[in-house]
Amino acid sequence: MKKLISVIFSLLISIGFSADAATFNVRKYGAKGNGKRLDTTAIQKAIDACTAAGGGTVIVPAGTYLSATIELKDNVNLHLEKGAVILGTTDYKAYRNLDPFTEGLGIDVGTALMVAVDAKNVSLTGEGVIDGQGSALKERHIKEDTRPEGQRWGMRPFLLRWVRCNDVTVKDVTLKFAGAWTSHYFRCNDVTIDNVTIRSFGVAHNDGINIDGCSRVRISNCDIVSGDDALCFKTTSAQSGCNDIVVTNMRLKSNQAGIKMGTESMAAFENIKISNCHIYDTKNGGIKLFSVDGAKLRNVEISDITMEEVRTPMLFRLGSRLSVFRKHEDERQPIGLFENVVIRNVNAVAADNAQLDPPSGILITGIPGHYITNLTLENIHIRLLGTGTAQDALCKVPEAEDQYPEVKTFGPKIPAYGVWARHVRGLKLKNVTFDLKNPDARPEIICEDGDMEIYR
Repeated sequence: MKKLISVIFSLLISIGFSADAATFNVRKYGAKGNGKRLDTTAIQKAIDACTAAGGGTVIVPAGTYLSATIELKDNVNLHLEKGAVILGTTDYKAYRNLDPFTEGLGIDVGTALMVAVDAKNVSLTGEGVIDGQGSALKERHIKEDTRPEGQRWGMRPFLLRWVRCNDVTVKDVTLKFAGAWTSHYFRCNDVTIDNVTIRSFGVAHNDGINIDGCSRVRISNCDIVSGDDALCFKTTSAQSGCNDIVVTNMRLKSNQAGIKMGTESMAAFENIKISNCHIYDTKNGGIKLFSVDGAKLRNVEISDITMEEVRTPMLFRLGSRLSVFRKHEDERQPIGLFENVVIRNVNAVAADNAQLDPPSGILITGIPGHYITNLTLENIHIRLLGTGTAQDALCKVPEAEDQYPEVKTFGPKIPAYGVWARHVRGLKLKNVTFDLKNPDARPEIICEDGDMEIYR
């Protein structure tokens, strides 16, 4: 028996599973963790040594590690122990951009505090924190950069970026106060995001989780409070769509949308299921699904959703903005599709103070000649303020075919308080009901240029 144990132990050592061989403590590579001097080089040395040895775990023990861009590499698990904080420097010029691109408003972006590019089997785990010091970084930035905010914000770093990576895991960590987007997963495969806490607000564009052209993604048990969209699916490249994605058990609070697909929407959004989410205190929308840059948005199911104090619970849009975000590799796409989407089992309390005055519950619109097709809304109940007048019922809604898709694009008034639909085919409303706090003289449902079936 002793001989057998000795053989097994020797085998484990030979294939790299000994604790010493597989663990790389950043302190041993010179990291001080005092929050005063940059530990970027020391952390990077530990990561480089880990991947060179065939992989393992890079340990970040308790302490505060001031840093600029850190690059994760193959077969590395960066593990933040409880009490460990990786603190982004406020020197925005110290960050690197390993994958530049243009986001939906036309701003060049891509710098990040933590990034992995073309890596495999990479993970970020542990009970520690990554803090980007977004507000302090912005304050320093605007003192040195006098351009308008809409032009300069792209220089501020994302907190976390994964670019063209395979086998990605992010688990248990807390992500705080990014300079721009909090986390961005671009053209990644086999992604697991579980039990992640996000508290990222204070500057504009603080999206929570951005899934951008990824396949085989599983997201669960996350708690997100974000300054911009909480859970957002994008396709900034025509080369890769979002496919085979399952999301469940999420808490989502946002100054913009709770759940969103688009606006960046060049490639498909297909085979996506989202369930059991609580969306609350959102300032722009609960569920917003857009194809405006050529995407085929289809076979999407969202179910078992509660909403509380949400401005404009749902917006669905097929449009023709047709922007290009990676101009060196893509070209303008034809108008896309929006078909076979199911939203079921939603109980929502809409905010009284909304972008639309008076508030409306659900907006659905394609454009002339391009229809949202086979959208099913089932078991939906929304409580609304009411107060609409007969004059409000006569208002005309702009087509805005090539505009940035937003609730306010179609406002400030909508002629129906419950469902307003235009340019639709095969719209099905099954047990969709509305409860009004005050009388509303507008119709409950309007369908223009389309066909619809209503089941009570």
